[in-house]
Order: sequence, then C-alpha cells, then structure tokens
Amino acid sequence: MNSNIHFYRLLQPMVLALWLSGCGLVGFNTGFQEDQALEERILGEQQQVPDVDLLALTPEIKAYLAEHVDTGLSDWRKVNRLRELLFDESHLDIQYRDTATLTAAETFEVGYANCLALINLYIGMARHVGLEVNYQTAQIRPRWNRRGELVVLSEHVNALGDLGPGRRYVLDFTPEVLLQPDSARVISDERARAMYFNNLGVEALIEQDLSQALELFRHALTIDPELSMAWNNVGSALNRLGDSRLAEYSYKKAFELDRRSTTALNNLARYYSQRGNEEESTTYRRALDRVNRANPYYHYIRGNIAFEDESYQEAREHFRQAIRRKDNEADFYYALGTTLEQLGRGDEAEELKMVALALHQYGDQRYRPSNERVRRIDQRSILRTTSPGITIQVSD
Repeated sequence: MNSNIHFYRLLQPMVLALWLSGCGLVGFNTGFQEDQALEERILGEQQQVPDVDLLALTPEIKAYLAEHVDTGLSDWRKVNRLRELLFDESHLDIQYRDTATLTAAETFEVGYANCLALINLYIGMARHVGLEVNYQTAQIRPRWNRRGELVVLSEHVNALGDLGPGRRYVLDFTPEVLLQPDSARVISDERARAMYFNNLGVEALIEQDLSQALELFRHALTIDPELSMAWNNVGSALNRLGDSRLAEYSYKKAFELDRRSTTALNNLARYYSQRGNEEESTTYRRALDRVNRANPYYHYIRGNIAFEDESYQEAREHFRQAIRRKDNEADFYYALGTTLEQLGRGDEAEELKMVALALHQYGDQRYRPSNERVRRIDQRSILRTTSPGITIQVSD
C-alpha cells in the first residue's frame, strides 16, 4: 500500500482509475436510474451510527494546551506553537502511520496517525485555542506506467486555517506529497466523519472482513449519502460478497454523484469484463482513455518517459500538450525547457525555465512539495503565460 494514500477510493489488485478535477466525463451515460428499493438493500436496515466525535478533546489534552499555549499569542504564533507541540521531539512527536484512522483523543494518546487522524487532533486543538480552521481535501498527482495505465490514485487531507482578510495557512502532515493544483476544497466536519468510517471500512476490506467493511461503509453513507467514494467502496464489498446487481448499482451511483471521479468507471469496466461482457467493458475503458488524454499530468508523465528514452521530439509534444491543458504549472515549463535544450534550442529553453521559476515563486504554494508542515498563504496573483511582459510559444 502506497504510504501516501490517505483516503481509499478503490480496492482492486489492478490499475486504479483517475480522479480528474475539473474535467470529467460529464456527458457519459452509464444508464443509471435511481432505485430506492435497491438503495435500501445496499444500505441495509437503519442502524445507529456509532457516536464518534473526531474532534473531542479529553481533559488531559485541554490541560496540555493550557500548560503549553499562551492565550495571549497572536493567531499566527498559536499556529506555530501547535505545530511545535504536534511534531517536535520534545513534545508529542506524532509519527505517520497510514492505517491509523483515529480520533483526536486516540491520536494524542498513541502518538501516531495517518493524515486524517492528525488533522482531527490539530483541528480539535486549534479550535479549542480560538483558531478558525477547517478540513481540506486535495488530490495527489496521479502516476502512469509505461503502458499508460494509471497506477496511483489517492486523496489527501490537510487543514486550511483563516488568519483574517487575505491571510490563510495550511497545516499538512506530509507536505512533501505532490498534490494536484485546483483540486483543493474545504469539506464539512460531517463529511470528514463519513470519510473516517469509509477509511475504517477500507481497512476492514483489506483484512478480508467483508461484513465489517460493509457495516462501516453503510455508516459512512448514513452520515453522508452523497459521498461518492463510499458508494464506490460499498460496491467493492458487495462485489466480493457475490451480490453483483447491488455492486453494479453502487458503482453507477458513485459516478452519478461525482462525474470528475472515474474510479467507479474503472470498477465497472472490470466488473463487465469479469462477467464476459467485453463490449460493455470496452466502452468504459475507451471513456477512461479519453479522460487520460485530457489530463495534463498524463502528458507530463508520458513526456518524462519519452525524455528518459531520449525520444526528445515525442517528449516535447507531450509537454506542449500538458501546457495547453494547464498553463500555470511550473513543472511543465521546466520540463519543456529541458527538452528544448536537448534539441539545441537554448534561447527558448532559457525563457521557459524563467517562466517555470516565476510560477514556482508566485504560484499557490499549497501545492509545492516542501518540508514545511505549516505554510502561510497570502493572497497574490498567479503568474501565467498571458501575464504582461511574458510571451511563450509552445506550438511548434
């Protein structure tokens, strides 16, 4: 299991499908129709969801904060003080563990956490000392192999805090992770709670405890009936339990709720293939291929593979395609500049690298890998290729 996977969308031993923020298969028709009777069968009899408060602080935690956080500090100093308490060796020194889906209180007690658990503890502590902060999710950049198959997909969670007009910060357990720009979104506490049960369900599914997994996914959907990832995962559990009709419905429901996410489509492609319906399976695989080719990161990875093979003309074409699909990503310009150097076009290469540097310095720093677990984000314009004084030609 990749250590950077913090929420799980699909549990299959083969290729994962793509979440493409802002560019989904909006017009793709799975033939889905709402069926209340099927949904009642999937969700089972109405059960009481365990009363788990992710953010609740024990008296011990409150006493720890009272001892170590001066209430007279400015908000920004409080943020940095909490960072010290969480991560410094002389304090809590919370360690990363990808399967540790815990509450704030549990995380404080055991001293390890995955990203969701760490953010539970941080948000609980931060709100207790008067800070305004919320959960935020963002997509980790996908990876493709040499055959063009997507092999890594995950959703990452961190905390987005508000320090006043135009001043925010991000606290992140694993800031070195490469995130997809434009995919970040604030989510409610209730959605985070549903994701907590979804995570636990996935962990049960990994352990082959299908009945427990099914119960946990049902808890997630009771809290948040529109949580696409939980519909997708409950489909995986039902499929393993042999209830193919309910699994198919769950996959289609997942896609209906979130047409940017194609994980469910990949599951459906495999679902039909396993049942000998290759025509239907091929329809979904072709749709997934179209999404891949519309994704700038697909072209970026393919360009890197071509560059490694010294196929510089092919690499150049892929990097150009990446920039056409997303024109404010520093890595794309740097890669194209490096490729043009190999093709003997030094002046153009230097200009592209200057744009890459400007985008890196003035772009949204939340998405830049670093070792800084807290980063202050002030409002500023993002330099683009259309900015005054910059002219970049990538068409030939």
